[in-house]
Amino acid sequence: MTLILELPQQYGLVLAVATSSFFVNTLHMIRTSSLRKSSGVKYPNAYASAQEAEKDSNAYAFNCAQRAHANFTENHTSFIGALLISGLHFPLAAGILGATWNVSRVLYLYGYTSQAGPSGRRTFVTSQSACGALGSALSDFVLKLMAVYTSVQIILAK
Repeated sequence: MTLILELPQQYGLVLAVATSSFFVNTLHMIRTSSLRKSSGVKYPNAYASAQEAEKDSNAYAFNCAQRAHANFTENHTSFIGALLISGLHFPLAAGILGATWNVSRVLYLYGYTSQAGPSGRRTFVTSQSACGALGSALSDFVLKLMAVYTSVQIILAK
């Protein structure tokens, strides 16, 4: 089967949003590295021990940054796939939702690594990390629905 794929005129927006997500990952790396240094946790240890984190707020903040970065990488691959697929049919909507996801992930990073830490997720209205988590989850879910729709449309096209 031959498939000729013509990219929509606004697909460049989708690619720009996908590319910007790489810089969100870099921001996670910078934040985590900075907090690793201030915590004194040495490589190859991925986290400070529970005892260290209870005694040292820097170690606790480092653990939060590591977890936020891990959460980002856990979600990034499926986000990129959904963004690129949904952008074939809905380039503007995909670009907007993708940009929302990126901004939400930055909010989540700084909220999760703030003084409130993970417990800040419990108070939604005042929690930066909760707003970031909700924004990224909703935009990701809609992108995935749009990707399913786009995939079905491509499958059904003869």
